[in-house]
Amino acid sequence: MMKNLLFFLGLNCFLIACGGGNNSNPDENLEGQEQVLNGGGVSSFTKVQPMTGIVVWDGNPNASSGAHTLEYSYMLFEDVVSEKGVYDWTVVEDKLNDIASRNHQGILRFRYTYVGQKTSVPKYIKDLPDYHETQGISEGRETWFPDWSHQELQDFTLEFYEKFAERYDHDNRLAFLQVGFGLWGEYHIYDGPFVLGKTFPSKEYQTLFLNRMNTLFTNLHWSISIDVEDGNVTPFRDNPSLLNLSFGLFDDSFMSEEHATVNEQRFKFLELETRYVNNPVGGEFNYYTDYDQQNVLSPNGPHGESYESFIKRFHTTYMIGNDQYKYQSLDRIKEASIHTGYKFEVTKFVKSDNKSLLTVRNVGTAPIYYDAYLSINGNKSTASLRTVLPNEEKEFTINYDGNEDLVISCDRLLKGQTIDFKRSF
Repeated sequence: MMKNLLFFLGLNCFLIACGGGNNSNPDENLEGQEQVLNGGGVSSFTKVQPMTGIVVWDGNPNASSGAHTLEYSYMLFEDVVSEKGVYDWTVVEDKLNDIASRNHQGILRFRYTYVGQKTSVPKYIKDLPDYHETQGISEGRETWFPDWSHQELQDFTLEFYEKFAERYDHDNRLAFLQVGFGLWGEYHIYDGPFVLGKTFPSKEYQTLFLNRMNTLFTNLHWSISIDVEDGNVTPFRDNPSLLNLSFGLFDDSFMSEEHATVNEQRFKFLELETRYVNNPVGGEFNYYTDYDQQNVLSPNGPHGESYESFIKRFHTTYMIGNDQYKYQSLDRIKEASIHTGYKFEVTKFVKSDNKSLLTVRNVGTAPIYYDAYLSINGNKSTASLRTVLPNEEKEFTINYDGNEDLVISCDRLLKGQTIDFKRSF
């Protein structure tokens, strides 16, 4: 009798542990949920996402290597305007078309001043009898500086960006715009004749310019150098309300030895931790030493911290590294490029009540800065992926439950560009 009882109890334990006596299939969907048959997505990221990554200058022979989606170029004001009020955008069109022919997008920066060169101030302004530029020495070379005391130069600069915004604010050939004054448009004259209101715009004019930029561009993201933190040069220290403007940041000496004591403090003043949420952060590997250029993509960087660690801390979307092919392999450059910027992972996909319910995680270093949507057969999610910050997970709804491929759509992309997502559901 005891043996029979023990056998009976043991059999019941076995049935409970193994699900015995229950004819339900564990692979069946929960009540009210439909089976997910949609294709789409990748098992791992093997390509650089649009509007992110390591950037080369247009014309770099490695631009089409597969490690880049962005190309950078300086632009000259005098190439667009030579006569007052007459704008010829041919040079910009040619530049953007050339970059787009490689299925890439552009980052442009118009500049007046470049070491060793004359200014790019339009000829009609230079010909004015009371316009007087300054000829000086910068980095040991003869360099010319604009006459910022002249009203026509001030008025023209505002008008130029107004015309530029009218034409290019919604142009998907252009990813980002950088603006600024001084050497290379980087908000400094660190070597040369620096005079506020003469060789460099007055703080009053800079304030006017920044506020105007904030109203002109409603779609295209514009950025300024982190050097605007310097209160001797710009109005930000005197007028902290300027920090409320919607500008991104670029750091032209990224990963330098002094980055922690100088650059990082500038990022902090410019409110990086809130600014990056809606505005892109980019830059350029520093050229302070050849050693730095050689080692920015080395495992421990040039000064003990890797590139991947830096871009995670500074929420970086893009980084100009035009000379990296001198020092690094294509595989390493592409690896670094893939790690830069947004990357989306769909971790859950459930269908219920004629809807598709998805959970998305951003496993990248920054948000995406243009609206992008999960989409099935042209039916978009009710919210944009712009809201998903790095290491954050959010739920999205598509009011459609068809079995077509799940994709990510974004109007800022070029035809033929696609945004990947990692499929983890």
